[in-house]
Amino acid sequence: MVAALALRPDAVPLADFARRAEGIDKLAVLLGTEGAGLSQRWVEQADALVEIPMRAGVDSLNVAAASAIACYSLAEQR
Repeated sequence: MVAALALRPDAVPLADFARRAEGIDKLAVLLGTEGAGLSQRWVEQADALVEIPMRAGVDSLNVAAASAIACYSLAEQR
């Protein structure tokens, strides 16, 4: 399964996705650049769109921070 971290209206919160992905053996997480994010091409290739919920006024995370949050949340469910 391929999950794309993207701020899109149809993206599911990371915690919800992590619960659903519990039984998945192999998972690739796509991360984009700070601000611009992933290109439309990569978003379209993903099996799931996932977002890291943030407080109002925060529009993006550094890719290192986003990857750490995603890896921690996904590993916690395994």
